[in-house]
Amino acid sequence: MHKEQVAAVLDEIGTLLELQGANSFRSNAYHNGARALEHLEGDLAEMVEAGTLSEIPGVGETLREKITTLVKTGALPFYDDLKKKTPPGLIEMLRVGGLGPKKVKALYDQLAVDNLDKLKAACEDGRVAKLKGFGVKTQQKVLEGVEFLKKTAGRVRIDQAEAVASVLLDALRDAPGVRRIEVCGSLRRRKETVQDIDLLVSADDAAPVMDRLVELPGVVQVLGRGDTKVSVLVGAGGVVMQADLRVVNDAQFPFALNYFTGSKDHNIEMRRRAQARGLKLNEYELAGPDGPIPCRDEAALYRTFGLAYIPPELREHTGEFEAANDDLPELIELADITGVFHCHTTYSDGADTLEDMAKAAKALGLKYLGLADHSQSLTVANGLSPERVREQQAAIDDLNKHLKGIRLFKGTECDILADGRLDYDDELLATFDYVVASVHSHFNQSREEMTARIIKAIRHPAVTMLGHATGRLLLRREAYPVDLEAVLQAAAEAEVMVEINAHPARLDLDWVHCKRAKALGVLLVINPDAHNTADLGLYRFGVDVARRGWLTKADVFNTRPVKEIAQTLKNRGVRH
Repeated sequence: MHKEQVAAVLDEIGTLLELQGANSFRSNAYHNGARALEHLEGDLAEMVEAGTLSEIPGVGETLREKITTLVKTGALPFYDDLKKKTPPGLIEMLRVGGLGPKKVKALYDQLAVDNLDKLKAACEDGRVAKLKGFGVKTQQKVLEGVEFLKKTAGRVRIDQAEAVASVLLDALRDAPGVRRIEVCGSLRRRKETVQDIDLLVSADDAAPVMDRLVELPGVVQVLGRGDTKVSVLVGAGGVVMQADLRVVNDAQFPFALNYFTGSKDHNIEMRRRAQARGLKLNEYELAGPDGPIPCRDEAALYRTFGLAYIPPELREHTGEFEAANDDLPELIELADITGVFHCHTTYSDGADTLEDMAKAAKALGLKYLGLADHSQSLTVANGLSPERVREQQAAIDDLNKHLKGIRLFKGTECDILADGRLDYDDELLATFDYVVASVHSHFNQSREEMTARIIKAIRHPAVTMLGHATGRLLLRREAYPVDLEAVLQAAAEAEVMVEINAHPARLDLDWVHCKRAKALGVLLVINPDAHNTADLGLYRFGVDVARRGWLTKADVFNTRPVKEIAQTLKNRGVRH
């Protein structure tokens, strides 16, 4: 098992123990062990072989034994036993917003609720509201959460799907006879959530490749198998997903890759264009009157139709064919990002210090890092009082004097209060290099109230960026009601940037509104919303969203050199 997989198992063990009523010290030991592995910079397998796991802070003898077993065997009997003792529906109930392990355990112990259907029924007949620690408001929120989950059933976030796919790719890449291997489907198009994983392999003999897949330790069930296709349920990273493997010969690979990547509408247009040229296109070949037309790769296939290569992220039939004739944009690349903003430290609810975050950003090759801890009203996230703001700013100044190779910017994620005011006074706001304004409360306002609230904040001269504009949490919480068109127009008028929050739990703005923001002339900024050093690299998921939204390097603020960034922020400060 890889480091990320082991960490996910440890974290789930901690949750399972909580659900079974274990003392918090024991369950927290597993949660803390998971976080320690997430932050581990070395190779976990090498540490296991060298017997140096004891060097990892917070990992005691019990965890060392379990980590070793997971790394070496890919399984853990203790973990399997815990899962058998825990009704599977309890884990699913944890996905409902506002339900933690203690509340789920109370529902199970007192009402025998062990799945979403029973939870829905218990809310509808008022039994949940009568439980200690719940009440009518909580019951209503839980009911709304259950309905939301039912609408998104079977989907997982892109980072979770990617983790599963990565395990499969690593295992199959060196299987006998494999020539080429790719992920297809919505994961290749980098959609925010994914239903299943599509893998495509070119090989002369399909059987050895399919044998390798079904024998993997993470495969929990074989759903079906034919001569060239096998479907399985596979678990990794705390999720279970369906994975479909198709094996074709190498000549068929480009056509199959294009077809199984999709989207459906893109494929329909591809076939229409083939027919218009007297050709026939399907998942296995492109053929004309004189027989098959070979294509070495997808680029050759698109050239056959007189088109430039269309990146997978754009294949949604939203204008990519017309643009591929002469003006397909040169999409932003991961390497274009020069630094990030909206990052948290131990000053608020982050897990790592200013210095640790700075050094981690430097190790990623970033040239600058913006620190934006929470403002004072968000007490649940240890928001900073004005006195603590000044203390942090002094610490940042000191680090800038002594830390070479990276520039730190002083920022804040300042709450937009219910009436649209900002959480700090103008005098304090003027001390920051930049201000990210975000909504964290009063999600139940009407669409008109929320829109007016955000626009009022955007028009404040201290605001540099609007953070996670819709407040959604993917597969957990819907966006609050807001007129995004009006918000984006206000941002364009005020010359305020809008964030693509790259955390896989948010990915907010979505790609559709990124495209609209670009059309309105809004400058976007990609931020990881990092709460620890490991989160810093999450900006790559924001780049995926930007590419799906047709953004180029010029459309994104944090692709610029550090000197230009500093000058732009300084110039904006004049507005104070």
